[in-house]
Order: sequence, then C-alpha cells, then structure tokens
Amino acid sequence: MSTPTLKVTFHGLYKPCNGGTPVTGEIVARVNQGGMTYAPEDPANCHFELHDVTIGVGFHWERLENQRFLGALKILPDKANPGNIIAVNSIGLEEYLKSVISSEMSATASMSLLKAHAVVSRSWLMRQLADRGKHTCAEKGGWKRTLLPDGREVDELVKWYDREDHTQFDVCADDHCQRYQGITRQTRPEVAQAVEQTRGETLTYLNEICDARFSKCCGGVSERFENCWENDPKGYLTHVSDKDDGKIFCDTSDKEILGQVLNDYDRETTDFFNWEVRYTPTQLSALLQRRSGVDFGEIIQLRPLETTGAGRIIRLLVEGSRHTAIVGKELEIRRWLSESHLRSSIFTVERGNDGNFILKGRGWGHGVGMCQIGAAVMGAEGYDYRSILHHYFPGADITRLYT
Repeated sequence: MSTPTLKVTFHGLYKPCNGGTPVTGEIVARVNQGGMTYAPEDPANCHFELHDVTIGVGFHWERLENQRFLGALKILPDKANPGNIIAVNSIGLEEYLKSVISSEMSATASMSLLKAHAVVSRSWLMRQLADRGKHTCAEKGGWKRTLLPDGREVDELVKWYDREDHTQFDVCADDHCQRYQGITRQTRPEVAQAVEQTRGETLTYLNEICDARFSKCCGGVSERFENCWENDPKGYLTHVSDKDDGKIFCDTSDKEILGQVLNDYDRETTDFFNWEVRYTPTQLSALLQRRSGVDFGEIIQLRPLETTGAGRIIRLLVEGSRHTAIVGKELEIRRWLSESHLRSSIFTVERGNDGNFILKGRGWGHGVGMCQIGAAVMGAEGYDYRSILHHYFPGADITRLYT
C-alpha cells in the first residue's frame, strides 16, 4: 500500500517548527509520527499552496482544485484514519472570515451581502467554539417501529446530521462546516472591507451568540431549526417569508445577481428555485436500495406524511412490494432520493402516464437562516446588511463583542 502524501508549494520562506532550515518552493509531505508545522517568516507576503484539494465532498459538484492560504501550515497524521495525512491552516478569526465569505459566495457580491455574511459566519463560528466539547456525534436518531393510520406497523428512520467536534482542528474547510478555500477566491478589496467594517459584530439572541445558519435558496420560506436538526427550537431560526410586495427575493434569473452568490462550480446548477427530477420505477427502486440499504422491491408510492409550515417534507412514506418504511428528517430524505443530495425537501410527487415518478420541487439546501440568493437580491435592491440580517433572523440583535 502506498504512503499518502501531500504536495505543497511554499511561496516565500517558511520556518519548520523544529528549528530546521527555512523552506521555499515545492515539497511532498508524508505521514510521520509527530507532524510538522511551517510558519511564514513574512506573514504579509507569504502564502502556501495545497495541490489537489477535494471540495464539495459527497455533493454533485465534488472536484479537485489547488488552493492558496495565508498563515501557518500544520501537517499531521490523521488520528481518525491512521495512515492518512491532513493539513491544518492556523489563522486568525477575522482573516478566516475573509476567505469564508468569498468561498461560500463570490467576491463580487454586493457590500451589503458581504457584510451580512461576515456577521452570519462569525456568529456561527463563535457559537461552535463556545460549544466545543458538546458536539459528540454527526449522525443522530435511528430506526424504530411506527403504526400507520391504517394499522400497519412499519419501520421508521428518523435521522439528522449536524456538526460533530473535530479533534485535531476547530472547523473543517468544506460544506460540513463552512467553505474555506484560503485566498483562492478572495479577489477584491471589498471582501476585506466587509470583514473589517463589521469586526466583532455577531448575531445575539437573549444575550447568547446565535447559531446562525444559511443555505443557497430557501424556495420562498425559510425553515425552523428543529425541523432539520435536533428538537431544540431557536427563536431566531424560524419560518420567514422571503417576500416583499408579493415578490419572492430568491426567485430570480438575474445573471449579475446570481454571479454574486454562485461560484463557478455552483453556477453549474441552474434549476435552484424550481426543479424537477424523474425516475423510472426500476431506477427509483435501485436508487433507494443503494442509498438506504433497504430492498423495497418495486416502488408502489412515495407519500409525504408530515410537512413543515415552509412546505418541506420531514417524514416520507416509501412503500414497496417487499418493504415499507418511513424516512426523515429532511436531509435523510434528500440523501435517499439522489445519488448526492436532492436539491431540497420541498417537493411534490407525481406519477406520469408512463409510470415514472416525477419530483417537482423548490429551493436548494435546508433553508434555515439566511437565504444567500434572497439576500443577494435584497442587497441589489438597496437593503443594507442590518436589514438583511433582521429579515432572516427575526428577534436577533447585532452586537459588537470586540473591536
């Protein structure tokens, strides 16, 4: 078995933590027992480049790309997966945010949206750090037996996914936490200005930092926290109509506005507000068996049993010729019904004349908190960042915790 390696190019001089000779240029790092840290001699004018970084893990846009970073680099053996190697970037919170808001969106976003996202992302990170040690499992829930209204007893899987604590670093760099792609996409001075001008500002609710969330497109109504994750309602993460004077903010085809929110690989998804997926009965049966591990046989029906006030399905009946079961919450439904993730769980199920299953839906993501595309439209229409935040996080305050 070959030893995992990590290809790094240092632009500028970097000092090894062991006091060895400073390095520059390309190196190939390998797993070793103790790990290694490289610190830049001139932090303002040095950066390092990681080769072939996987982004969008498990999603339909998964790919490899090279990424550039400021700060120090730690190369460590992966304790969770012995024999593998991980790269950890040590960097200050505010510098981290400059990357996040241009990785989650485009650096060309309006100043209102950049500032709003800086506050949201800062709040999320500070809440996660404050709760460190309390996140114990990424998958929660499990199978149980449930009675249907017709008296049948069937299996039910109620499962949700949230962030577990990472043991060798604070947060990861992909969609599991927040997209963090270094200075790769941080291409405009407005990005730094947005972070600097909101420095220390966080969303708070009842004097606690908010667990602020966001998604690409809420489909017209944002979702409650407890409908996607644990049953712990948060007053500032609730149903918010993404409308003004009858117009749905996130229902836009304006390419200039969408270009502010969607990076190059995100723009490969064009049907983010209204979308449609079709499966033949054979395709659906095979997909469900592959994704759920359950052999349902021929699929007889997909029937929503419980929907939220925003229209998201959080309990779905899957009836087959060999097995019948209920699945929830929203992300598990999306996982079962797609090779990666169905756009959202706001959808209806129809049967075509040819017997095919037709899923017609709205939105992209879980829909909790700030709708990125909706916020982009609000910014383009002249709303300032505070108005955007108060719209998507009702009842929350904007509090400057440090300067």
